[in-house]
Amino acid sequence: MSDITIHKIDSPLGILTAGASNDGICMLEFDNQKRIETHQKEFEKNHSISKNKSNEHIQSLTTQLNQYFNKDLKSFDLALDIIGTPFQTKVWAALQTIPFGATRSYKEQAIAVGDLKAIRAVATANGANRISIIIPCHRVIGSNGSLTGFGGGLWRKKFLLDLESEQMNLF
Repeated sequence: MSDITIHKIDSPLGILTAGASNDGICMLEFDNQKRIETHQKEFEKNHSISKNKSNEHIQSLTTQLNQYFNKDLKSFDLALDIIGTPFQTKVWAALQTIPFGATRSYKEQAIAVGDLKAIRAVATANGANRISIIIPCHRVIGSNGSLTGFGGGLWRKKFLLDLESEQMNLF
């Protein structure tokens, strides 16, 4: 049984809870105890949990998040340990192709995974994303441009999109 290290990180969006296995980051969640507990219960099926610890993946994550929030980083270079169903991992891989500072509608996201009829399933998979910010589910918006469906709260989604938009003007 492998170990998952859980660590809290301060950010402009409040406390973030990070999780990392020996293979990479497997969780980055906003301060939502219910979501964090749900993820941890899933992890505990196959892993032991060590809380209030750190490892090299969490140290790299903390450094890169600080750079991101300071508008000095546009692309994360982190090892990820993505834990999900085959469909979820396909959706999350497609999320990672959305360029920094850009957005995509749920319909466009469904097309990107190869199934226009799967808009709701794509939205559900986006909502199950365990690695916020790094797997940029915040870049998916409603077809009319509205900010919809974000587990961290719409105010955080707006913050992240504004941060990336502002940063695009700096480079």
